Amino acid sequence: MPLEIDGTLPASLVPLQWLVGRWAGAGVMASPETGEAQVGQEVDVVADERGFLSWTSRVWRLDEEGRRTDPLDTETGYWRTSAEQSSPGTPGVDVELLLAHPTGVVEVLVGRVLGTRVEMVTDAVVRTAGASDYTAAKRTFGQVEGDLLWVLDVAGSTEPLHPRLSARLRRVA
Repeated sequence: MPLEIDGTLPASLVPLQWLVGRWAGAGVMASPETGEAQVGQEVDVVADERGFLSWTSRVWRLDEEGRRTDPLDTETGYWRTSAEQSSPGTPGVDVELLLAHPTGVVEVLVGRVLGTRVEMVTDAVVRTAGASDYTAAKRTFGQVEGDLLWVLDVAGSTEPLHPRLSARLRRVA
C-alpha cells in the first residue's frame, strides 16, 4: 500500500509520517524475573507542527481470554529527525527518540528511518537511584501489511541485550 504524503506535516516529519496515529494490539513481554506474558499495548503518535512526534505507549498484561489485567509499562516521549545527518546523500534519515519512564529511567535512542522501517540503539540512559537496572536498548519498528510491528531488546549492568517486548499493532485511528 503506497504512502500518501500529508501536506500539513512539517517537512522534517515526512519520513516518520507512517508512525502517526493510534495503534493497538498484542504481543509478548519477557522478563528474567517473571518469564513471558501475553500483553496488550496502545500507542498514540501525534504530529506537532513544531517538527516532532509525541509518543505515548501503555502496556498491560492480558489474561487467558485476552482481557486487560495488570498495567506493566508506560512511556512517553518524542520522535524527531536529527538536525545533523550522519550520511547525507544516502537513503534514509537519522532520527532520535527521547523517552521517559515512570520507573525512573530517561533514555535517548538514535537510529535511521528508511521507508517504513526504523532501527534504533541507545545513545544515553539516565536513571534515578531507585530505578531498575537498565543500561541499553535496541528498538526496531516497521510497518508490515499496514500494521506497526516492533521489537525491544534491553540490557542491564549484568545482562547483555535480550528480548523484552514485541508487538503487532493495528491502526485504530
